[in-house]
Amino acid sequence: MPRAPFDWIDVQARDRRAAGLVRTLRPRAHDTGRLDLAGNDYLGLARHPEVTAAAAEAARAWGAGSTGSRLVTGTTELHAELERELAAFCGAEAALVFSSGYAANLAAVTSLAPRGSLIVSDAGNHASLIDGCRLARGTKQVVPHADPEAVRKALAGHDGPAIVVCDSVFSVDGDMVPLAELAAACRSEGAGLVVDDAHGFGVLGEGGRGGPYAAGLAGAGDSVTVVTLSKSLGSQGGAVLGPARVIDHIVNTARTFFFDTGLAPAAVGGALAALRLLRGEPDRPRRARAAATALYTGLTAGGLAAGRPDAAVVSVRAPSAEEAVRWSAACRSGGVEVGCFRPPSVPDGMSRLRLAARADLTEDQTDRAVRTVLETAPR
Repeated sequence: MPRAPFDWIDVQARDRRAAGLVRTLRPRAHDTGRLDLAGNDYLGLARHPEVTAAAAEAARAWGAGSTGSRLVTGTTELHAELERELAAFCGAEAALVFSSGYAANLAAVTSLAPRGSLIVSDAGNHASLIDGCRLARGTKQVVPHADPEAVRKALAGHDGPAIVVCDSVFSVDGDMVPLAELAAACRSEGAGLVVDDAHGFGVLGEGGRGGPYAAGLAGAGDSVTVVTLSKSLGSQGGAVLGPARVIDHIVNTARTFFFDTGLAPAAVGGALAALRLLRGEPDRPRRARAAATALYTGLTAGGLAAGRPDAAVVSVRAPSAEEAVRWSAACRSGGVEVGCFRPPSVPDGMSRLRLAARADLTEDQTDRAVRTVLETAPR
């Protein structure tokens, strides 16, 4: 008898269970009272009354959805307003909003790496950048993490178009790439730079203008920045920022722009309100970084191996994937939500907990989080 077509799935499921790598969905209850350090609401704006009110008003004015692709009916006046204000805030010529940061990264990489080009990718890059490299028609080369000299060597001798792609702040470990040195390496070889600033925007740079701004790349004609609206701005979506000619090129070439329904008006309105709050309260980024430092200090004082945060992410090494799952569950039972990262999200042997600091954390909440993580740590 022929085999059933999906029997191989059962084999993979068995292997995942044996390795302790099964993932399950856990619907989050409304207002549970738990301390959330697992999400990426770095500035504490997701539930801000001005942000939620703006989201509701946009939905009432424009409807629940944008009704079509950005090139058909999916671009509202609100989308254009957000793009103008994002570009102005970050010092870019232009911006283009997408339905997610993932879609924005795919668009930036695939549009800027035509056939015959070279793509140099940091070994620690986010999955969306990796997938963009896979889909692009250029030749790919992966270089060691945060190594500008390795980037320079990879670019040397290539006589066609070239881009270097990297995160500004790496999402699991929370470390920042040396962007100024990386940009210098790109310029020495005539390559463009595409930076995913998902975890830097709203946290780094003057008033939260991001990692590229802090590195002196604002308005540069040879660099492109991708930001998310779902982290520091507490909403949904993503955007590509850069030279106007690059943004126009992406409008005319990116499949994730052509064929995807535009970002819902509620998310656009919420992101716009959050951006204006950030502009009016420029101390929020400093408070998020201070909370991350306080978490790191308390955890390392308690004997845990935590990574020093360059932005708002604090990473704590776990002995194994199984222990990481058990540890995060124990924290949850203690009323503190933390992230749990294990393969394939991280390399084998590198499982960890991930704590995302927030600008609105109180000293008591920070102490509670540290105490819970320490008390539940594997012995």
